[in-house]
Amino acid sequence: MINISEVFETNKMIEKENFDVRTITMGISLLDCISDDSATLREKVRERILMRAERLVAVGNEIGEDYGIPIVNKRISLTPAALVTASSAKSEEDLVLYAKMLDDCAREVGVNFIGGFTALVSKGMTPADELMIRSIPEALSVTDRVCSSVNLASTKQGINMDAVRLMGTVIKETALKTADRDGLGCAKLVVFCNAPDDNPFMAGAFHGVTEADTVINVGVSGPGVVKAVLEDCRDDDFETLCETIKKTAFKITRVGQLVAREASVRLGYPFGIVDLSLAPTPAVGDSVADILREIGVDEAGAPGTTAALALLNDQVKKGGLMASSFVGGLSGAFIPVSEDQGMIEAVERGALTLEKLEAMTCVCSVGLDMIAIPGNTTAETISGIIADEMALGMINQKTTAARLIPAPGKDVGDRVMFGGLLGHAPVMAVNSFGCDRFIRRGGRIPAPVHSFKN
Repeated sequence: MINISEVFETNKMIEKENFDVRTITMGISLLDCISDDSATLREKVRERILMRAERLVAVGNEIGEDYGIPIVNKRISLTPAALVTASSAKSEEDLVLYAKMLDDCAREVGVNFIGGFTALVSKGMTPADELMIRSIPEALSVTDRVCSSVNLASTKQGINMDAVRLMGTVIKETALKTADRDGLGCAKLVVFCNAPDDNPFMAGAFHGVTEADTVINVGVSGPGVVKAVLEDCRDDDFETLCETIKKTAFKITRVGQLVAREASVRLGYPFGIVDLSLAPTPAVGDSVADILREIGVDEAGAPGTTAALALLNDQVKKGGLMASSFVGGLSGAFIPVSEDQGMIEAVERGALTLEKLEAMTCVCSVGLDMIAIPGNTTAETISGIIADEMALGMINQKTTAARLIPAPGKDVGDRVMFGGLLGHAPVMAVNSFGCDRFIRRGGRIPAPVHSFKN
C-alpha cells in the first residue's frame, strides 16, 4: 500500500534536491475519430481532446498542492497522426492544419506539449506516412506546443534507410524554418528505433495503437536526489553504491505511483505506467553528469563514463521495478546535452564528444538527445548519424533515439539558446568525412539474426 508517510519521506528530496514529478501525460486514442474529410476529422479530434483533457491541468495542480509534490508538466499524447489522417489528408497543407489544430487544443487546455505528430515507418512508408513526414518542417515552424516523432527502425524489422535518408533532409529543413529561434523546431522532433507505445516524455510521446482508449502515464525524475545520496558513499564499494541507487529509485518511483493513481481516480481514466527516468534540467544540481562524477569519473566523457552510466541505468531500473508493477516508457537515465548543465560543461571542457555520447547511448535510456551540431552539416551526414543510432538500438534490442539540431549559421564553439526545460547547448563538432554514397543506397537494412525468436 502507498501511504502518506512515503510522501513525507520525500520532503527533503523536494525541498533541497530538485525532485519532481516531471509530467502527467494523458494518452488519448483517436482511432474512432478517423474520417475521409479533413475538416470533419479536425473537428472530431478537437472535441475528443477538449473533452478528455479539460481537467488535466487542474487535477495535476490539485495533486501537487495536496501532497506537496511539484508536478512540472501536464501533457497529452495522441494516436500517431500518420494513421489518423491517412484517409483524409491530400496535401501537406492538410497536415499543417491538423498540427495547428493540435496546437490550439494544447493552448486551450493548458498543457505545455502535445505529442503524436508521428509516423511509424520501421519497415516501409505508406503515401500517408511520407506526406506526414514531409509536412513536419512547416508544422513545427508554425506551432509552439506540438511535438513530432518518427520510428525508423526496430529489432524485429530492421532499419528503413529510405526514411532515414528523408529524415536527414526534414531535420535540415526544420532547422532552417526555425532559424530565427536557433532551430527550435528540431528540439521538438525526435527519431526512434524501437519506440515504446507508452512513453510520457516529449518530444517522443505518442499513444500507441496497443494502448487503451485513454490512459494516465506519469514520468518521474530525480537526478539531484541520486547525486545527494551518493555523496554519502564516495569511498564505498560498488555493491554499496548499487544498493544506494536502487533504494533511492524505489522511493522516487513510489511517489510517481501515488501521483499516477491519484490522477487516475480524479480524472476517471485508467492508470497506465510510471516512467522512472533520470531526466535532467538546466538547473544546477539536477544533472546526470553530476551523478557520473559522483560515481568517480572526473568529467562526463572520461574513461569509465560508459561503465558508470551502465551501472546507474541498471540500478535505477531495478529499484523502479520493485516499486511498481507498471513501470514502462523509457525508464532509466537520459543524457540530453542542452538540458543538463553538467553535460554542457563537459562538452565545453573538451571531455565529451559526439562519438563518446554515441557510445554512452548503448547503455542509457534513449540516445543522442538535444545535440546541437554545425548548421552547415549536410543532410546525408545527419542521416548517417541517425543510421548509427538506429543500428545501436536494433542490435542491442533497446530503444534509441536522436534529437539533432543543426543550428543555422552556427559553428563549433557557438551556442544555441532555447530557454526553459530545453536549456542551451554548445555546438559540437561532427566528423568531417562523408557517408553520402552509403545513405543514397536506399532500401532497408535487414533485421539482425537474433530478431527471429518466434
